[in-house]
Amino acid sequence: MRIAIGCDHAGYPYKDGLVAMLQRLGHMVQDFGTHSPDSVDYPDFAHAVAQAVETGQADYGIVLCGSGNGVAMTANKHAGIRCALCWTEEIAALARQHNDANMIALPARFVPEIQAQAMVRVFLETPFEGGRHQRRVEKIACA
Repeated sequence: MRIAIGCDHAGYPYKDGLVAMLQRLGHMVQDFGTHSPDSVDYPDFAHAVAQAVETGQADYGIVLCGSGNGVAMTANKHAGIRCALCWTEEIAALARQHNDANMIALPARFVPEIQAQAMVRVFLETPFEGGRHQRRVEKIACA
């Protein structure tokens, strides 16, 4: 899979570990930054990742910030993006199974790095169930 990833300074400590894990699993990773712990504006990175998913340059996107809320809100401004803020592996699985989420937002200040990696693995490995959920997903768009 082609995965886009981006974060602000709060998510930066987890990003390189996620990139390495994804590459070990055989995924192609496009890293939109940030590339240091210096303070930055999270929308710059969330927009870049969402645009990569929106245009088909990436199959899925991963965004991180302190709470996960800012990057999720930013990503969800893009047409066709369904970015789920996840706190547990079960929520990550449900985001894929029921919501066909194509991006995951992670709250780096509130979950351990190992849990963030586990959520990403579950997110990427879990298929969309379709069926009754397809109708609901179609109702999300405001086109």
